[in-house]
Amino acid sequence: MPRAIVLGNGNLLINLDKNLNIRDLFYPVVGLDNHIGGQRCSTGFWEEGTFSWLWEDSWQKKLAYQQDSLVSLVQARSEQMGLELVIYDGVHYFHNLFIRQVTIKNNKNWSRRVRIFFNHDFSISGNNIGDTAFFDPVSRGVCHYKRNIYIMANGITQGKGVFQYATGRKRFRGAEGTWKDAEDGWLEGNPIDHGSVDSTISFELHLEAGEEENLWYWLVMGDRLDAVRRLDHLVREEGPGILLEETKRYWRNWVNRYDWNFGDLPEKVVNLFKQSILIIRTQCANNGAIIAATDSDVLATARDHYNYIWPRDGALVAVALDRVGFPEIPMRFFQLSSQMLTEGGFNLQRYNADGTPGSSWYPLSRDGEERLPIQEDETALVSYALWHHYQCFRDFEEMAPFYWSLVKRIGDFLLSYRDPDSGLPLPSFDLWEERRGVFSFTAATVYAGLNAAANFADLFGDYKSSDRYRQGAAEVRDGMERYLYHQELGRFLRGIYYSQKKGKVELIPDFTLDSSLYGLFGFGVFPADDPRVIRTMEAVRDGLKVNTWVGGLARYTGDWYYRMSDDLENVPGSPWLITTLWLAEWYTAVAKAREELQPARLLLEWAADRALGSGVLAEQFHPYTGEPLSVAPLTWSHSTFILAVANYLEKWQALP
Repeated sequence: MPRAIVLGNGNLLINLDKNLNIRDLFYPVVGLDNHIGGQRCSTGFWEEGTFSWLWEDSWQKKLAYQQDSLVSLVQARSEQMGLELVIYDGVHYFHNLFIRQVTIKNNKNWSRRVRIFFNHDFSISGNNIGDTAFFDPVSRGVCHYKRNIYIMANGITQGKGVFQYATGRKRFRGAEGTWKDAEDGWLEGNPIDHGSVDSTISFELHLEAGEEENLWYWLVMGDRLDAVRRLDHLVREEGPGILLEETKRYWRNWVNRYDWNFGDLPEKVVNLFKQSILIIRTQCANNGAIIAATDSDVLATARDHYNYIWPRDGALVAVALDRVGFPEIPMRFFQLSSQMLTEGGFNLQRYNADGTPGSSWYPLSRDGEERLPIQEDETALVSYALWHHYQCFRDFEEMAPFYWSLVKRIGDFLLSYRDPDSGLPLPSFDLWEERRGVFSFTAATVYAGLNAAANFADLFGDYKSSDRYRQGAAEVRDGMERYLYHQELGRFLRGIYYSQKKGKVELIPDFTLDSSLYGLFGFGVFPADDPRVIRTMEAVRDGLKVNTWVGGLARYTGDWYYRMSDDLENVPGSPWLITTLWLAEWYTAVAKAREELQPARLLLEWAADRALGSGVLAEQFHPYTGEPLSVAPLTWSHSTFILAVANYLEKWQALP
């Protein structure tokens, strides 16, 4: 289930699904330890023998954000319960604090006593071994802890605090959890339990006919009991409403720091542009980690997740954020990148949010021969992104340390990791992490990375290195023309593979249409209007189009990842947002007049139409139903949308 609402401040991230269950909670490093891990922390309602959880089908719900903010706006209604809700959720921009305001309206014609229940199914540090849940007599809330992670739940309504509480065992020896205890409307009050535990707290309020009242509920995080008690006290002293309002204003001012001219773009595209910037911010840790995705539901199919730093994703997110004037996040990412880079000057496949190596499926050897377990674009793009950052902000003094800790090491690696005969990069895995060879996308990023290193070397007077890097980039481009362009097809290949037969090396071409051929012009190797690029992109457009009402472009012909059809002629693969927007980028790049921008604008509108009501963008979509597939939100999807919009607007303003 996609995450419909994501809320965070760089230290704390909370994800909610379409039923308002809290499904993921990361603290204190976004992307590292998930203290829920896909289970659900749910909200329920009871009145005179009738109980209903908010996730039940009897509730009609509409989820969104308040405009230009990271505070949600959710409407829910249940005819069965006779209740109507307006819910505002937010994570405070500074304090590690989640606040929920629930405005509850009695739709019955008589007065009622209603109880509201909040269940907490935490598994601190990613497992349910050795957790403790207890009632705290000082705060009058319930606290969960393990080691130095403390999470306290509390609230208030009609001037009263927690009505009842319970702690108990969950999913162990037949114990279901205290959420089951809640369904009779009464909590037993067990003050402490340990091991695999959950907790539930309740609030009681009286509503006259047609009356509405506010209930405030909050979660506070800290590294010890005193810390969460102090933060709980701050909420009471300041008032949860004031803290939620200042959070809304903070993010509204943060995202609107510039006065954009959005040209002829429709409102839905403009709104998604701003919301994408905000959503990306939630997926970025304050230590510099840019996380690919924090939707833990993918664990059901892979037993691994997307809660990693892919240096490629991070670099491209940094490019998008720098492009629209949010340099603070890229700068932290570059600082962490300097620590992640190996002694050899290359990046591994992916990293944990603290910068340590993540899990991988790339073998370190084959047929007894050692080989690098890398996809080279993940190294080259960091160099490319850093030079793009400098071009945007000209922060010369801040760049100097990066030249020695990052750029030069990357440049030396990119220069050396090449075939001396072809000039092309040596084999590595492709950007889709599926096959090993020499690919047009990878070669394009190496070209861009070497040129970036050359530019930095010139900037800092290292002319010997700049000459070598620039010459290497030229050789990569020449090699692409000689080996990756196919004269008979009239377009570029996805890549080539080295095959050794009887002591001779044979080059095997890969004719598969692949959307990543966007990199030919996207990283500046060839102009977008080069006839060879035009023919390549037209082939991609025509050959990868999904011929259903959903539309969009597949990654490549025969894509197996979340394949929903074997009708490859009409559905070459599930449509991805990134790949479709790459086509929009090409339309923008080749446009010579404003009216020629229409195909790009239509694809931007297509992307906006694929978003959830909250603005969350998935990785890909079902080709027949349009429902989100894989993870949502995907940070790379949002950054690609931002970049496509920014480039469109720049071209729109420049054209007659």
